[in-house]
Amino acid sequence: MEFKPDCRECPRLAKFLDTVKDKNPNYFCKPVPTFGVSNPKLLIVGLAPGMHGANKTGRPFTGDFAGILLYQTLFKFGFSSKAVSISADDSLSLIDTRITNAVKCLPPENKPKTTEILQCNKFLSHEIKCIQNKVIILSLGKIAHDAVLMAFNLKKNHYKFSHGARHEISSEQILYDSYHCSKYNTQTKRLTADMFENVFLNIKKEMEK
Repeated sequence: MEFKPDCRECPRLAKFLDTVKDKNPNYFCKPVPTFGVSNPKLLIVGLAPGMHGANKTGRPFTGDFAGILLYQTLFKFGFSSKAVSISADDSLSLIDTRITNAVKCLPPENKPKTTEILQCNKFLSHEIKCIQNKVIILSLGKIAHDAVLMAFNLKKNHYKFSHGARHEISSEQILYDSYHCSKYNTQTKRLTADMFENVFLNIKKEMEK
């Protein structure tokens, strides 16, 4: 199903967005649309909008800590026109790339329920099906990884999440895994810049084959 910018199908998330909007009237506080080119060679799938990031700005991974490493790395490998994403109208553009989330709305404590991931999966599934060329999908974290598998109707135990792992879904669809570039993961060194860049290096090499 095509993304619905006014979707309120998850009652808990819709109510939470209303509460956040009341406290922060200048925040976006709606389902966050994807960002990037319409027919990407690289599709990046995150978890969900951050409270003071995409939920504030309306652009994935923009406005909070999680986007810092992501956009720096995208720029370094030629997937972004700028190294810093500030706002939805900062003229930054992505190159052969699209960014989306497994869940389009901000969840309380950044923890969507399984039912909410399932409800939102139809949008991710539609987005993947609309890609008309060979695509590499990069899942940021296990929840995103599982959401991608769900979109393909694939069994999780056949494609286990692991940082840096490569999974061949088909000859035209390759899935790569990375730990999420969250503040917690980067500050605890679970994910370092070198680890993240190494995933992108492998993606770039695969694109150039």
